[in-house]
Amino acid sequence: MTIEGGCRCGATRYALAIDALPPAYACHCHQCQRWSGSAFAVQIIVPEAALNVTGPVIVYERTTEDRTSTQRLCGVCHARIYNTNTRRPDVAVMRAGTLDRSEALDCIAHIFTSSKQAWMTIPEGVANWPEGPEPAPFLALMMGTGA
Repeated sequence: MTIEGGCRCGATRYALAIDALPPAYACHCHQCQRWSGSAFAVQIIVPEAALNVTGPVIVYERTTEDRTSTQRLCGVCHARIYNTNTRRPDVAVMRAGTLDRSEALDCIAHIFTSSKQAWMTIPEGVANWPEGPEPAPFLALMMGTGA
């Protein structure tokens, strides 16, 4: 199966060689709020090796005390497509809104809820963490390899 997506202008496209649409999560951290210009960012995690990007891409790197995040944006409209970071090698964090079928996603987790907007209510029974969860179990949950 191939899952496709791309930027808002159509210049940059991607294909994911994965079996099914992965689950999504919402990140409520202040960085995601600033990047998205919204209350949170909705993302999916996929193996980086499953991702094939075509079209113009520009790279922006941001280094903090414990990681370097490498952002990939459309070289024309600058829509953020995905990022990788040194704390989670071999995975790509895709911006869910760039998927052609983003309306079919199921948001199964919320992270950094300590900085969520006061009007935002997390549905009962949905996994959530006040800060960032431990990377290994979170990746296992989001990639369907365990909980």
